Amino acid sequence: MPSIHLSQIDGLYLIHDDKLGRGVACIHPIPKGSIIESCPVIMLSSKDTKVIHNTKLHDFYFLWDTHLKTSAIALGYGSLYNHSKSPNADYQLNDETQEIQFFAIEDIVAGDQIFINYQTLEQSEYPLWFDSE
Repeated sequence: MPSIHLSQIDGLYLIHDDKLGRGVACIHPIPKGSIIESCPVIMLSSKDTKVIHNTKLHDFYFLWDTHLKTSAIALGYGSLYNHSKSPNADYQLNDETQEIQFFAIEDIVAGDQIFINYQTLEQSEYPLWFDSE
């Protein structure tokens, strides 16, 4: 029997934010340090990454390897977390498992939207494609 891998905390749900569109929240409080979700990804080559800029998927991908210019689409809720310069969550890319793991960097109140910062230090040279707060 295969082992079971829980991919997200219980109670995540989609919300609609009038300014930001779809986002993610949770019906339970999320303590700082908790893993929110581990999302498998669909890897995109550098060629695919160039093409994605001309599609609706442009707003939903993650830069994966800035040197190889590869990217990934996160499954689950991964590509739906909204951006904030003051995020309450962060993420880590895992090359070995080809997953993105999201975790709380502060206590998140039940019902609050979960935010990440789309720009890591390594990616700060890539400007955001929208006006951020």
